[in-house]
Amino acid sequence: MKLTIARHPVADIQFGEKTRLDATTLIINEGELRAHLLEDDRLVGADLEIVHPGEAVRAGSVFDIIEPRAKAPGGSPDFPGIVGDVATAGHGITHVLEGAAVTVLNELSAEERGGRQDRILEMSGPASEHSHYTILHHLIIVSRTREELAPHVRMNAGRRASMRAAVYLARAGMGEAPAGSKTFGPIGPTEPGHEGLPRVAYVGQIYSRQRSPEVDEQIIYGVNTNGMMPLLLHPNEWLDGAIAPAYVLSLGGQETYFYQKHPVICDLYRRHQAHELNFVGTVATIAAIDNADRDRNCHAAANFVKWGLGADAAVLTKFGGGVPHMDMAVTANILEGKGVKTAVMVSDMSGDRRVESALLFNFPNVDAVVYCGGDDTKWELPEIGRTIAGDPVTALTLAAAGEVGAATIIGVTNQQGATHIQSIIY
Repeated sequence: MKLTIARHPVADIQFGEKTRLDATTLIINEGELRAHLLEDDRLVGADLEIVHPGEAVRAGSVFDIIEPRAKAPGGSPDFPGIVGDVATAGHGITHVLEGAAVTVLNELSAEERGGRQDRILEMSGPASEHSHYTILHHLIIVSRTREELAPHVRMNAGRRASMRAAVYLARAGMGEAPAGSKTFGPIGPTEPGHEGLPRVAYVGQIYSRQRSPEVDEQIIYGVNTNGMMPLLLHPNEWLDGAIAPAYVLSLGGQETYFYQKHPVICDLYRRHQAHELNFVGTVATIAAIDNADRDRNCHAAANFVKWGLGADAAVLTKFGGGVPHMDMAVTANILEGKGVKTAVMVSDMSGDRRVESALLFNFPNVDAVVYCGGDDTKWELPEIGRTIAGDPVTALTLAAAGEVGAATIIGVTNQQGATHIQSIIY
Protein backbone atom coordinates (compact mmCIF):
# COMPACT_ATOMS: atom_id res chain seq x y z
CA MET A 1 0.00 0.00 0.00
CA LYS A 2 1.45 3.33 -1.10
CA LEU A 3 0.50 6.83 0.07
CA THR A 4 1.74 9.91 -1.77
CA ILE A 5 1.68 13.27 0.00
CA ALA A 6 1.42 16.13 -2.54
CA ARG A 7 2.79 19.26 -0.83
CA HIS A 8 1.34 22.74 -1.45
CA PRO A 9 3.19 25.31 0.75
CA VAL A 10 1.06 28.05 2.34
CA ALA A 11 2.68 31.30 3.48
CA ASP A 12 -0.48 33.36 4.00
CA ILE A 13 -4.25 32.97 4.50
CA GLN A 14 -6.78 35.64 3.52
CA PHE A 15 -10.52 35.91 3.12
CA GLY A 16 -11.58 36.68 -0.46
CA GLU A 17 -14.16 36.19 -3.19
CA LYS A 18 -13.22 32.65 -4.23
CA THR A 19 -11.58 29.81 -2.33
CA ARG A 20 -8.36 29.09 -4.18
CA LEU A 21 -4.63 28.69 -3.81
CA ASP A 22 -2.83 31.68 -5.36
CA ALA A 23 0.83 30.62 -5.38
CA THR A 24 1.45 30.26 -1.61
CA THR A 25 -1.57 32.34 -0.50
CA LEU A 26 -4.70 30.47 0.53
CA ILE A 27 -7.76 32.60 -0.20
CA ILE A 28 -11.00 31.55 1.51
CA ASN A 29 -14.56 32.49 0.60
CA GLU A 30 -15.81 32.92 4.15
CA GLY A 31 -19.50 32.75 3.30
CA GLU A 32 -19.13 29.66 1.14
CA LEU A 33 -17.18 27.81 3.82
CA ARG A 34 -19.72 28.76 6.50
CA ALA A 35 -22.60 27.56 4.30
CA HIS A 36 -20.70 24.31 3.69
CA LEU A 37 -20.38 23.71 7.43
CA LEU A 38 -24.01 24.62 8.15
CA GLU A 39 -25.17 21.76 5.94
CA ASP A 40 -24.97 19.86 9.25
CA ASP A 41 -28.29 20.82 10.87
CA ARG A 42 -26.79 20.53 14.35
CA LEU A 43 -24.96 23.79 13.64
CA VAL A 44 -26.62 27.21 13.75
CA GLY A 45 -23.46 29.20 13.06
CA ALA A 46 -19.69 29.16 12.78
CA ASP A 47 -17.18 31.82 13.84
CA LEU A 48 -14.17 32.05 11.52
CA GLU A 49 -10.96 34.00 12.23
CA ILE A 50 -7.46 33.99 10.73
CA VAL A 51 -4.30 34.11 12.83
CA HIS A 52 -0.72 34.38 11.61
CA PRO A 53 2.65 33.53 13.23
CA GLY A 54 3.93 36.20 15.61
CA GLU A 55 0.58 37.92 16.15
CA ALA A 56 -0.25 38.81 19.74
CA VAL A 57 -3.19 36.42 19.93
CA ARG A 58 -4.20 33.79 22.47
CA ALA A 59 -6.87 31.24 21.57
CA GLY A 60 -8.54 28.46 23.50
CA SER A 61 -9.49 26.12 24.64
CA VAL A 62 -8.29 24.05 21.70
CA PHE A 63 -10.48 21.13 20.70
CA ASP A 64 -8.36 20.02 17.74
CA ILE A 65 -5.81 21.16 15.16
CA ILE A 66 -5.88 19.68 11.66
CA GLU A 67 -3.61 20.08 8.65
CA PRO A 68 -5.82 20.74 5.60
CA ARG A 69 -5.79 17.57 3.50
CA ALA A 70 -7.94 16.20 0.70
CA LYS A 71 -7.83 12.90 -1.14
CA ALA A 72 -7.51 12.76 -4.92
CA PRO A 73 -9.96 10.48 -6.76
CA GLY A 74 -8.98 6.83 -6.86
CA GLY A 75 -7.52 6.66 -3.35
CA SER A 76 -8.90 6.13 0.12
CA PRO A 77 -11.66 8.45 1.45
CA ASP A 78 -11.21 11.67 3.41
CA PHE A 79 -11.25 10.86 7.15
CA PRO A 80 -13.11 7.56 6.68
CA GLY A 81 -16.02 7.06 9.05
CA ILE A 82 -16.26 10.78 9.87
CA VAL A 83 -16.25 12.66 6.56
CA GLY A 84 -15.95 9.88 3.98
CA ASP A 85 -17.30 6.36 3.82
CA VAL A 86 -15.60 3.65 5.87
CA ALA A 87 -12.75 2.11 3.87
CA THR A 88 -9.08 1.45 4.55
CA ALA A 89 -7.16 4.72 4.85
CA GLY A 90 -3.65 5.27 3.63
CA HIS A 91 -3.43 4.81 -0.12
CA GLY A 92 -3.55 7.08 -3.16
CA ILE A 93 -2.66 10.78 -3.38
CA THR A 94 -3.35 13.20 -0.53
CA HIS A 95 -3.10 16.95 -1.27
CA VAL A 96 -1.72 18.84 1.73
CA LEU A 97 -1.67 22.58 2.47
CA GLU A 98 1.66 22.67 4.29
CA GLY A 99 2.00 25.61 6.68
CA ALA A 100 -1.76 25.97 7.24
CA ALA A 101 -3.96 24.63 10.02
CA VAL A 102 -7.64 24.39 10.87
CA THR A 103 -7.89 25.00 14.60
CA VAL A 104 -11.23 24.36 16.24
CA LEU A 105 -12.03 25.69 19.71
CA ASN A 106 -14.40 24.29 22.30
CA GLU A 107 -17.66 26.20 22.20
CA LEU A 108 -18.62 24.67 25.55
CA SER A 109 -17.32 26.29 28.73
CA ALA A 110 -14.93 24.48 31.04
CA GLU A 111 -17.82 23.88 33.46
CA GLU A 112 -19.92 22.28 30.72
CA ARG A 113 -16.96 20.06 29.85
CA GLY A 114 -16.35 18.88 33.43
CA GLY A 115 -14.05 21.67 34.57
CA ARG A 116 -11.25 20.99 32.07
CA GLN A 117 -9.60 23.99 30.42
CA ASP A 118 -7.52 21.83 28.08
CA ARG A 119 -4.90 23.70 26.06
CA ILE A 120 -4.34 27.12 24.57
CA LEU A 121 -2.74 28.35 21.36
CA GLU A 122 -0.15 31.03 22.18
CA MET A 123 1.02 32.78 18.99
CA SER A 124 3.64 35.15 20.45
CA GLY A 125 6.03 35.53 23.37
CA PRO A 126 8.49 33.14 25.06
CA ALA A 127 6.07 30.24 25.47
CA SER A 128 5.19 30.28 21.78
CA GLU A 129 8.81 29.65 20.81
CA HIS A 130 8.52 26.05 22.00
CA SER A 131 5.35 25.07 20.10
CA HIS A 132 5.43 23.87 16.50
CA TYR A 133 1.92 25.24 16.01
CA THR A 134 2.99 28.90 16.28
CA ILE A 135 4.76 28.80 12.90
CA LEU A 136 1.50 27.91 11.12
CA HIS A 137 -1.20 30.11 9.62
CA HIS A 138 -4.45 29.20 11.37
CA LEU A 139 -8.06 29.33 10.33
CA ILE A 140 -9.73 29.26 13.74
CA ILE A 141 -13.25 27.88 13.91
CA VAL A 142 -15.81 27.92 16.69
CA SER A 143 -18.82 25.86 15.68
CA ARG A 144 -22.09 27.13 17.15
CA THR A 145 -24.44 24.25 17.79
CA ARG A 146 -28.04 24.05 18.98
CA GLU A 147 -28.01 24.60 22.73
CA GLU A 148 -30.56 21.89 23.47
CA LEU A 149 -28.18 19.19 22.23
CA ALA A 150 -26.21 17.07 24.68
CA PRO A 151 -22.57 18.16 25.17
CA HIS A 152 -21.17 15.07 23.45
CA VAL A 153 -23.38 15.68 20.41
CA ARG A 154 -22.18 19.28 20.21
CA MET A 155 -18.56 18.11 20.38
CA ASN A 156 -19.22 15.55 17.66
CA ALA A 157 -20.62 18.32 15.47
CA GLY A 158 -17.46 20.33 16.09
CA ARG A 159 -15.28 17.38 15.18
CA ARG A 160 -17.08 16.79 11.89
CA ALA A 161 -17.17 20.51 11.04
CA SER A 162 -13.42 20.90 11.55
CA MET A 163 -12.56 17.92 9.36
CA ARG A 164 -14.97 19.00 6.63
CA ALA A 165 -13.35 22.44 6.74
CA ALA A 166 -9.89 20.89 6.42
CA VAL A 167 -10.97 18.92 3.33
CA TYR A 168 -12.74 21.95 1.82
CA LEU A 169 -9.59 24.08 2.12
CA ALA A 170 -7.22 21.42 0.81
CA ARG A 171 -9.29 20.92 -2.32
CA ALA A 172 -8.10 24.38 -3.34
CA GLY A 173 -4.74 22.78 -4.07
CA MET A 174 -5.99 19.86 -6.10
CA GLY A 175 -5.92 21.76 -9.40
CA GLU A 176 -2.45 23.17 -8.74
CA ALA A 177 0.92 21.54 -9.31
CA PRO A 178 2.42 20.53 -5.95
CA ALA A 179 5.78 21.93 -4.88
CA GLY A 180 6.92 18.41 -4.08
CA SER A 181 5.75 15.00 -3.00
CA LYS A 182 6.71 12.18 -0.67
CA THR A 183 5.66 8.54 -0.88
CA PHE A 184 5.14 6.26 2.12
CA GLY A 185 5.28 2.52 1.50
CA PRO A 186 5.09 -0.18 0.57
CA ILE A 187 6.12 -1.82 3.82
CA GLY A 188 5.00 -4.86 5.75
CA PRO A 189 6.16 -8.07 7.39
CA THR A 190 6.56 -9.85 4.03
CA GLU A 191 7.76 -6.96 1.83
CA PRO A 192 11.07 -7.83 0.11
CA GLY A 193 14.18 -5.67 -0.04
CA HIS A 194 15.20 -5.30 3.61
CA GLU A 195 16.35 -8.81 4.40
CA GLY A 196 18.94 -9.03 7.16
CA LEU A 197 17.99 -5.70 8.76
CA PRO A 198 16.44 -5.41 12.26
CA ARG A 199 12.67 -5.82 12.00
CA VAL A 200 11.06 -2.98 13.99
CA ALA A 201 7.39 -2.43 14.92
CA TYR A 202 5.53 0.41 16.57
CA VAL A 203 2.92 -0.06 19.34
CA GLY A 204 0.84 3.05 20.01
CA GLN A 205 -2.03 3.63 22.42
CA ILE A 206 -4.85 5.65 20.87
CA TYR A 207 -7.08 5.97 23.94
CA SER A 208 -7.22 5.36 27.69
CA ARG A 209 -10.24 3.87 29.40
CA GLN A 210 -9.59 6.14 32.40
CA ARG A 211 -12.54 7.98 30.84
CA SER A 212 -15.29 6.04 29.12
CA PRO A 213 -15.64 7.29 25.54
CA GLU A 214 -18.84 8.92 24.41
CA VAL A 215 -21.02 6.85 22.11
CA ASP A 216 -20.23 9.23 19.21
CA GLU A 217 -16.54 9.78 20.05
CA GLN A 218 -15.12 8.82 16.67
CA ILE A 219 -11.58 7.71 17.48
CA ILE A 220 -10.82 4.99 14.93
CA TYR A 221 -12.63 4.74 11.61
CA GLY A 222 -15.55 6.69 13.02
CA VAL A 223 -16.26 4.62 16.14
CA ASN A 224 -15.25 4.82 19.79
CA THR A 225 -12.99 2.27 21.44
CA ASN A 226 -15.54 0.35 23.53
CA GLY A 227 -14.61 -3.33 23.46
CA MET A 228 -11.49 -2.64 21.42
CA MET A 229 -8.59 -5.06 21.50
CA PRO A 230 -5.25 -4.37 19.79
CA LEU A 231 -5.37 -3.99 16.01
CA LEU A 232 -2.78 -4.43 13.31
CA LEU A 233 -2.64 -1.22 11.27
CA HIS A 234 -0.55 -0.26 8.28
CA PRO A 235 1.50 2.84 9.20
CA ASN A 236 -0.23 4.79 6.42
CA GLU A 237 -3.57 4.39 8.18
CA TRP A 238 -2.26 6.49 11.10
CA LEU A 239 -0.99 9.19 8.73
CA ASP A 240 -4.04 9.41 6.49
CA GLY A 241 -7.13 9.90 8.63
CA ALA A 242 -8.01 6.56 10.26
CA ILE A 243 -7.45 7.89 13.80
CA ALA A 244 -8.91 11.01 15.40
CA PRO A 245 -8.31 12.50 18.86
CA ALA A 246 -10.47 12.01 21.90
CA TYR A 247 -12.85 14.78 22.90
CA VAL A 248 -10.62 15.67 25.90
CA LEU A 249 -7.03 16.51 24.99
CA SER A 250 -5.92 17.13 28.58
CA LEU A 251 -5.98 13.40 29.36
CA GLY A 252 -2.96 12.78 27.16
CA GLY A 253 -4.50 12.77 23.72
CA GLN A 254 -2.99 14.40 20.70
CA GLU A 255 -4.32 16.50 17.86
CA THR A 256 -5.27 15.25 14.40
CA TYR A 257 -2.27 17.26 13.11
CA PHE A 258 -0.02 15.05 15.24
CA TYR A 259 -1.39 11.85 13.76
CA GLN A 260 -1.05 13.27 10.24
CA LYS A 261 2.67 13.79 10.87
CA HIS A 262 3.25 11.10 13.50
CA PRO A 263 6.95 11.57 14.33
CA VAL A 264 7.65 8.01 15.49
CA ILE A 265 6.06 6.49 12.39
CA CYS A 266 7.69 9.04 10.07
CA ASP A 267 11.12 8.48 11.60
CA LEU A 268 10.77 4.71 11.33
CA TYR A 269 9.78 5.23 7.69
CA ARG A 270 12.84 7.46 7.16
CA ARG A 271 15.18 4.85 8.60
CA HIS A 272 13.42 2.12 6.63
CA GLN A 273 13.93 4.01 3.38
CA ALA A 274 17.59 4.61 4.33
CA HIS A 275 17.97 0.83 4.79
CA GLU A 276 18.90 1.22 8.46
CA LEU A 277 16.05 -1.05 9.59
CA ASN A 278 13.01 -2.93 8.32
CA PHE A 279 9.82 -1.19 9.49
CA VAL A 280 7.34 -4.07 9.51
CA GLY A 281 4.14 -2.44 10.78
CA THR A 282 2.19 -1.10 13.75
CA VAL A 283 -0.22 -2.14 16.46
CA ALA A 284 -2.90 0.25 17.75
CA THR A 285 -4.10 -0.41 21.29
CA ILE A 286 -5.77 1.27 24.26
CA ALA A 287 -5.08 1.50 27.99
CA ALA A 288 -7.31 -0.85 29.94
CA ILE A 289 -10.01 -0.25 32.50
CA ASP A 290 -8.98 -3.04 34.92
CA ASN A 291 -6.31 -5.69 35.47
CA ALA A 292 -8.06 -8.36 33.42
CA ASP A 293 -8.37 -6.02 30.43
CA ARG A 294 -4.75 -5.00 30.86
CA ASP A 295 -3.52 -8.58 30.79
CA ARG A 296 -5.65 -9.39 27.77
CA ASN A 297 -4.66 -6.33 25.75
CA CYS A 298 -0.98 -6.39 26.63
CA HIS A 299 -0.58 -10.05 25.68
CA ALA A 300 -2.56 -9.54 22.46
CA ALA A 301 -0.44 -6.52 21.44
CA ALA A 302 2.77 -8.40 22.20
CA ASN A 303 1.60 -11.43 20.22
CA PHE A 304 0.83 -9.24 17.19
CA VAL A 305 4.33 -7.77 17.34
CA LYS A 306 6.07 -11.10 17.80
CA TRP A 307 3.96 -13.50 15.73
CA GLY A 308 1.99 -11.24 13.40
CA LEU A 309 4.80 -8.89 12.40
CA GLY A 310 7.81 -11.03 13.26
CA ALA A 311 9.55 -8.07 14.84
CA ASP A 312 12.97 -8.09 16.49
CA ALA A 313 12.31 -4.77 18.26
CA ALA A 314 9.45 -2.41 19.06
CA VAL A 315 8.91 1.24 19.98
CA LEU A 316 6.01 1.86 22.41
CA THR A 317 4.15 5.04 23.32
CA LYS A 318 1.28 5.72 25.71
CA PHE A 319 -1.89 7.84 25.94
CA GLY A 320 -2.67 9.52 29.24
CA GLY A 321 -1.49 9.13 32.82
CA GLY A 322 -0.51 6.34 35.18
CA VAL A 323 -2.75 3.54 33.91
CA PRO A 324 -1.52 3.87 30.29
CA HIS A 325 2.03 4.16 31.64
CA MET A 326 1.68 0.77 33.27
CA ASP A 327 -0.04 -0.87 30.30
CA MET A 328 2.80 0.24 28.04
CA ALA A 329 5.42 -1.10 30.45
CA VAL A 330 3.67 -4.45 30.87
CA THR A 331 3.45 -4.86 27.09
CA ALA A 332 7.16 -4.04 26.79
CA ASN A 333 8.04 -6.52 29.53
CA ILE A 334 6.06 -9.28 27.78
CA LEU A 335 7.85 -8.47 24.52
CA GLU A 336 11.25 -8.58 26.22
CA GLY A 337 10.32 -12.02 27.54
CA LYS A 338 9.61 -13.10 23.96
CA GLY A 339 13.03 -11.89 22.80
CA VAL A 340 11.80 -8.61 21.27
CA LYS A 341 13.88 -5.59 22.33
CA THR A 342 11.86 -2.52 23.30
CA ALA A 343 12.11 1.23 23.77
CA VAL A 344 9.36 3.03 25.68
CA MET A 345 8.48 6.70 25.78
CA VAL A 346 7.38 8.08 29.16
CA SER A 347 6.15 11.41 30.46
CA ASP A 348 6.15 12.68 34.03
CA MET A 349 2.72 13.56 35.36
CA SER A 350 3.60 13.13 39.05
CA GLY A 351 2.67 15.84 41.51
CA ASP A 352 5.73 15.59 43.77
CA ARG A 353 8.35 15.68 40.99
CA ARG A 354 10.11 12.53 42.28
CA VAL A 355 11.60 9.93 39.95
CA GLU A 356 9.94 7.18 41.97
CA SER A 357 6.52 8.71 41.35
CA ALA A 358 7.15 9.38 37.68
CA LEU A 359 8.24 5.95 36.46
CA LEU A 360 5.59 3.70 38.07
CA PHE A 361 7.32 0.50 36.92
CA ASN A 362 10.58 -1.28 37.54
CA PHE A 363 11.09 -4.04 34.99
CA PRO A 364 14.83 -4.67 34.68
CA ASN A 365 14.46 -5.75 31.05
CA VAL A 366 12.63 -2.55 30.06
CA ASP A 367 15.70 -0.35 30.25
CA ALA A 368 15.51 1.77 27.07
CA VAL A 369 13.37 4.62 28.41
CA VAL A 370 12.90 7.94 26.58
CA TYR A 371 11.54 10.87 28.60
CA CYS A 372 9.26 13.16 26.58
CA GLY A 373 8.44 15.90 29.08
CA GLY A 374 6.16 16.84 31.92
CA ASP A 375 4.50 19.98 33.19
CA ASP A 376 7.33 21.33 35.34
CA THR A 377 8.53 23.92 32.80
CA LYS A 378 6.62 27.17 33.47
CA TRP A 379 6.08 30.47 31.70
CA GLU A 380 4.59 33.80 32.77
CA LEU A 381 2.05 34.82 30.15
CA PRO A 382 1.40 38.57 29.86
CA GLU A 383 -1.98 40.21 29.51
CA ILE A 384 -3.05 40.15 25.89
CA GLY A 385 -5.39 42.33 23.89
CA ARG A 386 -6.80 39.84 21.38
CA THR A 387 -8.28 36.56 22.48
CA ILE A 388 -10.34 34.03 20.56
CA ALA A 389 -12.53 31.72 22.60
CA GLY A 390 -15.66 29.64 22.39
CA ASP A 391 -17.32 31.26 25.40
CA PRO A 392 -17.05 34.60 27.30
CA VAL A 393 -15.65 33.11 30.52
CA THR A 394 -12.77 31.47 28.69
CA ALA A 395 -12.10 34.69 26.78
CA LEU A 396 -11.69 36.61 30.06
CA THR A 397 -9.44 33.91 31.49
CA LEU A 398 -7.24 33.93 28.40
CA ALA A 399 -6.82 37.71 28.43
CA ALA A 400 -5.32 37.80 31.93
CA ALA A 401 -1.67 37.41 32.85
CA GLY A 402 -0.65 34.28 34.70
CA GLU A 403 1.71 31.36 35.07
CA VAL A 404 1.13 28.27 32.96
CA GLY A 405 2.85 24.91 32.68
CA ALA A 406 4.26 23.49 29.48
CA ALA A 407 1.32 21.10 29.04
CA THR A 408 -1.09 24.05 28.83
CA ILE A 409 0.52 25.44 25.65
CA ILE A 410 -0.54 23.21 22.80
CA GLY A 411 2.36 21.84 20.79
CA VAL A 412 4.97 21.90 23.56
CA THR A 413 4.57 18.58 25.35
CA ASN A 414 3.53 15.37 23.67
CA GLN A 415 3.55 11.83 25.02
CA GLN A 416 3.99 10.19 21.64
CA GLY A 417 7.07 11.74 20.10
CA ALA A 418 6.35 15.34 19.07
CA THR A 419 7.50 16.92 22.35
CA HIS A 420 9.71 19.98 22.68
CA ILE A 421 10.76 19.02 26.21
CA GLN A 422 13.53 16.64 27.24
CA SER A 423 15.31 15.61 30.42
CA ILE A 424 18.91 16.58 31.10
CA ILE A 425 21.02 14.96 33.82
CA TYR A 426 23.11 17.54 35.66
